[in-house]
Amino acid sequence: MAVPLDEAVRQLIHDGDTVALEGFTHLIPVAAGHEIIRQGLRDLTLVRMTPDIVYDQLIGAGCARRLVFSWGGNPGVGSLHRFRDAVTRSWPVPLEIEEHSHAGMANRYVAGASGLPFAVMRGYAGTDLVEHNPHIKTITCPFTGQELAAVPALNPDVAVIHAQRADTRGNVQLWGITGIQKEAALASDRVLATVEEVVETLDPVPGQVILPSRVVDAVSVVPGGAAPSYAHGYYERDNAAYRAWDAVGRDREAFTAWLADLTAGSQPPSAPPATSSPESPDSDTEPVGRGA
Repeated sequence: MAVPLDEAVRQLIHDGDTVALEGFTHLIPVAAGHEIIRQGLRDLTLVRMTPDIVYDQLIGAGCARRLVFSWGGNPGVGSLHRFRDAVTRSWPVPLEIEEHSHAGMANRYVAGASGLPFAVMRGYAGTDLVEHNPHIKTITCPFTGQELAAVPALNPDVAVIHAQRADTRGNVQLWGITGIQKEAALASDRVLATVEEVVETLDPVPGQVILPSRVVDAVSVVPGGAAPSYAHGYYERDNAAYRAWDAVGRDREAFTAWLADLTAGSQPPSAPPATSSPESPDSDTEPVGRGA
């Protein structure tokens, strides 16, 4: 049975949780991220392989104290300015970061989903991530003597995903570029899925992923819940919205106004208002991440 999104977030996500809102290129759970902001959740550890503008918004709203990621940016545009402001100027609150490679993050989710304490991989060789991240260790293969990298399993408290459909029994179906959603869901204690629609029967689709109802704690019907990213087979990516976010995210006053609009009629987050004139544009517009 479908649960309204506000109720699902209230039941499943709490202050201090580790939350993974996964989605790669499309099916990004933007509506769920906005509901987290509206409910004023705090001290979250946010996890995602590729945080983009919804994470910029969550960080700017003061929801996050820590970010675990492998790349961060506004795809096709440049930096996440609320992210940068939190890291370099502690506005609205300080943000700790833990950076990995894409392969490192993916393998951490796989280890978590598999019930293993860590993942072993060849990655990180030739990068300086090991020097900056104490969670990347070197181990020796007991069979070949090779030096390999080890990273701890990733087991979020909550995984949030967006999918195209669910059936009336709570099974969730997604297809297209599916990223790491399945592994994130299986690695997490609780799972919230927003979907475009609920149908009686999930007709097979090429390349589909089916999450059985036994691993999904709540399904919320949110048409357009991935916008401005896209949902394959339902709507296209809104490139103009990504471009427009750059100006909003770059300016504290513009962001504060955006946040007030988003939270109008709900309990607003306690992020402080702008305390200075709009910050100067960053001289660089590169995404955050070493991109190993």
